[in-house]
Amino acid sequence: MNYVIGDVQGCCDAFERLLAEIGFSPSRDSLVVLGDLVNRGPQNLATLRRLRALGSSATCLLGNHDLHLLAVAHGVRPLHAGDTLNDILDSPERDSWIAWLREHRLAVHDQGWLMVHAGVVPQWDLPTTLRLAGEVEQHLKSDDMRDFLRVMYGNEPARWDETLTGNDRLRFTVNVLTRIRFVAADGTLELKAKEGTGTAPPGHVPWFEAPNRQTQGVPIAFGHWSTLGLVNRPDLLSLDTGCVWGGMLSAARIDGGRRDIIQVRCKQAQQHG
Repeated sequence: MNYVIGDVQGCCDAFERLLAEIGFSPSRDSLVVLGDLVNRGPQNLATLRRLRALGSSATCLLGNHDLHLLAVAHGVRPLHAGDTLNDILDSPERDSWIAWLREHRLAVHDQGWLMVHAGVVPQWDLPTTLRLAGEVEQHLKSDDMRDFLRVMYGNEPARWDETLTGNDRLRFTVNVLTRIRFVAADGTLELKAKEGTGTAPPGHVPWFEAPNRQTQGVPIAFGHWSTLGLVNRPDLLSLDTGCVWGGMLSAARIDGGRRDIIQVRCKQAQQHG
């Protein structure tokens, strides 16, 4: 059976209970975790250990918190208030964990589903999304990763253009795949608003409601948007249900035409920050 799981964010106990609830067997089943594997929760190192122990049965996407860990580990960004990454950063195996994270992807297409951490812009179709994700993945694996991390942050450019090159192209791709929530009708990113769909800035809509979206007809599963909560449509799965904020950790079975939603409550409630 094939499952997709929302943001774990270092809540390893909840992740263990979710695996038990679905009866997950690495020899029989597979899962995709939709990014934000770590941060804000209390058991980040334990979470990475558990995910790595699942071997090839688990595919882990990178989210904005995972990229933040890479940037902090390489001296590019400081720790933020509320970060809970020290168990990884202080580990004697720190370098091997950072190397392990660098190998992961930003988008996958499996079981008919496009899976990303945050979303896509309306101009991208499925092949474009996977191609652009692959460009970023190659930089994360390369010898110039630290230089890439230095230029990864920023909100510009805000609109896709196929002629974008270099750092602008990579930065835009990262912002879409790991940060997007709202867009204007022309696909311009709005990266400050973080609340639910009812608080869309004027002239903006959730990315998945954008007119003329080129991924219409491609089922998409994503996380990242805890204030949106669970969305369970035939063509759309939103699975960040706020585990780290005292909500639920959610999984969806996505094979064989079935759509089972499995949830466990997270006992570790944090404060938003």
